Amino acid sequence: MVLRRAVELGFPLLGVVLLGGLCCVQGGQKQKVSVSQRVPDTIPPHLIFILADDQGYGDVGYHGSDIQTPVLDQLAGEGVKLENYYVQPICSPSRSQLMTGRYQIHTGLQHSVIRARQPLCLPADTPTLAERLLGAGYSTHMVGKWHLGFCLPSCLPTGRGFQSFLGSLTGSGDHFSYQSCDQAEACGFDLHDGERPAWEMSGNYSTTLYIDRVKKILRAHDSRKPLFLYLALQAVHTPLQVPNHYLQRYSGVENRSRRHYAAMLSCVDEAVGELVQELKTRDLYQNSVLVYSSDNGGQPLSGGCNWPLRGGKGTYWEGGIRAVGFVHSPLLKQKGKVSKAMIHVSDWYPTLLSLAGAPVKGRGKLDGHDVWGAISRGLPCPRTEILFNIDPVSRKPGEADPRTLARNGFGIWDTAVRAAIRAGDWKLLTGNVGDGDWVPPQTLPGGPQQWQGMEKRRDQRGKSVWLFNITADPYERSDLAEARPEVVKLLLGRLAEYNQTAVPPRNPSDDHMADPQLHGGVWTPWLGEPSNKVPAGGSVVGSKGKGSSKMKHCKVCKLKALFKKVGSRMQRYSLFF
Repeated sequence: MVLRRAVELGFPLLGVVLLGGLCCVQGGQKQKVSVSQRVPDTIPPHLIFILADDQGYGDVGYHGSDIQTPVLDQLAGEGVKLENYYVQPICSPSRSQLMTGRYQIHTGLQHSVIRARQPLCLPADTPTLAERLLGAGYSTHMVGKWHLGFCLPSCLPTGRGFQSFLGSLTGSGDHFSYQSCDQAEACGFDLHDGERPAWEMSGNYSTTLYIDRVKKILRAHDSRKPLFLYLALQAVHTPLQVPNHYLQRYSGVENRSRRHYAAMLSCVDEAVGELVQELKTRDLYQNSVLVYSSDNGGQPLSGGCNWPLRGGKGTYWEGGIRAVGFVHSPLLKQKGKVSKAMIHVSDWYPTLLSLAGAPVKGRGKLDGHDVWGAISRGLPCPRTEILFNIDPVSRKPGEADPRTLARNGFGIWDTAVRAAIRAGDWKLLTGNVGDGDWVPPQTLPGGPQQWQGMEKRRDQRGKSVWLFNITADPYERSDLAEARPEVVKLLLGRLAEYNQTAVPPRNPSDDHMADPQLHGGVWTPWLGEPSNKVPAGGSVVGSKGKGSSKMKHCKVCKLKALFKKVGSRMQRYSLFF
């Protein structure tokens, strides 16, 4: 019955997904292309993954931006532009799905980002992309922002498959001093070379520092060995900082946030150009695959622009999850193309492993698909559906409203729960999915009239379910939830089916023992290492390793952290009196 109804509603491939399970790859065997067919050399391709931080959909030259990105424009124009490409609305979720190939509901990371003081990290029962590639004979290096937890040494990049690491562990920090704060209570230094704090590198601008390390890695690399390089830039995330000579290019931009944001992105553009040139100089380019992606939508309040898409960072509207993305490689069968294939950030895991000639173990556990055939040769894409998320934590106890289940959810789904799914042409959202404004470029913040002319949402008051035909209405202006209740019912049913496979969300409270002031002023692992392994669940509350035991008995340390916390809160409260 469900299959028949799906086909009737225009979901012919969705019916196959329903029959084959959540992780089915339709036609997978027919589309499989051996590594020997793709790679002219005797070794697998070098894999370069560049992840920009908070770059808006509208913030690239080939999308009509006022920001100058000639390198990105050229690389994308000579490769394949991904124009139906999705990520997650915030940092950690996108990064976790890139590294595991699994949806958040299957790793327990459904709710928000991993905070700096949370005893939480990627679950150990899922090997990371770096671990799999290392096992396949690759040299693995990471440069940039991790933001996937670091409470235990085994949670660090060097504990999850990367042979070298230079970068930050938390979600954001000063681009020059590398000071990072978790609210106002806990601040510390966050730049690490391997597992040690890199104090001597403080003062260097993050993008410049990171690209210098990338070039050092490429110069030292033996071209006869396959390379996996993950460059996760800190730019263009706040704070909006950049060397002055980049700002001079945008002296005519009156809006300060936009001016600094644009200058930061121009610096990123130049850095990518330096990386590609180094690949060519070191004879690595011809056997390389470069993927460029943003981790989420831009933040209009911080200079970003997702226009003409709706919403921005932190929301499940298109402006929060549809990303800038492209693939550049001499190995592409078709170049200079625009791909409309539905691709999600979780797809890079099986796609890159397939390119590496590393068979995907436990395929049934993956949510990503091998989309290389769709990108390189224009073959039908195996993905027809994306679960963006189901966040049960978003529905607070006591918020129960029988209408959200009985009326809005047709008795199938509690629409007060934040969730979003796309299947075929259709996209369904439920719960509080974030600010749904459209923010034209000219209305970016910068003065008393900062919001003048901004298009205000008119369809969010008192609503808990929305439906859009994204193919026909990519800007989400026409809500069809009332006009197409049969499609709403079908997609609510899919959410319910996905939810049956979800693991409980892991959202432990902050641990005051993580305070950098207890660790020499540095953000660093603060728990002991039980059996030298990360627990399968990824949450390490109550860890009983030797280091943890020592910390628990450090009464002086506990008192220091407590007094500091109380003192900082009292200081904040005093502002109101």
